[in-house]
Amino acid sequence: MHKFIAMTAFLGLLVSAMIAAPPASAQSSRGVVNPTALQKKIAVILKMPHRSAKNRRRDRNRDPVRAMEFCRLKDNMKVLEWGPGRGWYTEILGVLLKERGSLYASNRAESLKRLNKLLKSPLMRAVKKLPVKVIRDPITHDITIDTLDFGMRDLDMALNIREYHNLDMKTVDKFNAATYQALKPGGYYCIIDHTRRHMGPDTNENRRRMDPVKIIKQVQDAGFKFVDYTNLFLRPDDELRFEVGRKTVRGNTDRFTLLFQKPQS
Repeated sequence: MHKFIAMTAFLGLLVSAMIAAPPASAQSSRGVVNPTALQKKIAVILKMPHRSAKNRRRDRNRDPVRAMEFCRLKDNMKVLEWGPGRGWYTEILGVLLKERGSLYASNRAESLKRLNKLLKSPLMRAVKKLPVKVIRDPITHDITIDTLDFGMRDLDMALNIREYHNLDMKTVDKFNAATYQALKPGGYYCIIDHTRRHMGPDTNENRRRMDPVKIIKQVQDAGFKFVDYTNLFLRPDDELRFEVGRKTVRGNTDRFTLLFQKPQS
């Protein structure tokens, strides 16, 4: 009982800190002071010709230079990207990791067409060969959630960027368990997604938003240690209740960024 009360108090403090922190938009409007070697490499990749003009327009809002530094990414890591979509992050990570690390992009069955299109794009010419591990959606019954397995046990990092909300919340524990299994001891699990008001009811408007407090609990239940959070994508003018695709909200949603780690032993 005391342990539960302590956890509740901790989560309350976390949410308060996230709300009280200074706007990330102000941080993003300035250049990175004393950039690290990783940040310099990502900044160079952002200017490479294989990236589309459409993706470049999102650079400021998504701020991968700061985001990947926070996630503890290194260019020699073995990384799994869940749900690459149209490859906004994939075209950056593929180049960053091609020399010393490796990138695996996993996806749902209904997203395979987009993934295949990505792999035939100019990105392929930029990264030579992008290793892909395809995980089919359990809903299609091609594979059951009970046997979900990424086929690896030595990942350094798993990235789940704006995709956690697409998971089936009835079986999200199995997904997190599979991610835990795929990571080596000490491996990182970084989650970025659209913020929902804490304890808010499910509606059509907030279906693509997630409660960060609930996610912390879900991921910890899978065995992960909660490491850190950042206010990088805090947007005070987002009311946390409108659909993220609305014209008045899109591109300016409040997003939480959470970092977890598989214990060393």
